[in-house]
Amino acid sequence: MEQEVGESLIQLGNSDGSNSSSSDPVTRVRKLLFRRMLVGIKDGRFFLGTFHCLDKQGNIILQDTIEYRSTRRSNPSPMEQRCLGLVLIPSSCQNSCHVDCSVEEQLSLLKV
Repeated sequence: MEQEVGESLIQLGNSDGSNSSSSDPVTRVRKLLFRRMLVGIKDGRFFLGTFHCLDKQGNIILQDTIEYRSTRRSNPSPMEQRCLGLVLIPSSCQNSCHVDCSVEEQLSLLKV
């Protein structure tokens, strides 16, 4: 199951760095480390990879990434894919972001 976390990731990246509670942004981002993440960008492509890093600007780094893009040719598969490896996705290009996790983990990520 996937959970939309795009806005919360950007909010987490813009934190002040306080370590006072379990809702600390750094702690919340650490829960996402090494999870499969699907990130959509504005030109219609999707990147599926393992979440590796988030910087202060909200840029996401995925490792072992596969790029999916739609093809307009008349072949049987509507999506074309290619393996890319390590990818940085700028926050200005991000359109959607989904994380692969259980229902319990989704609820724990949403708690403030």
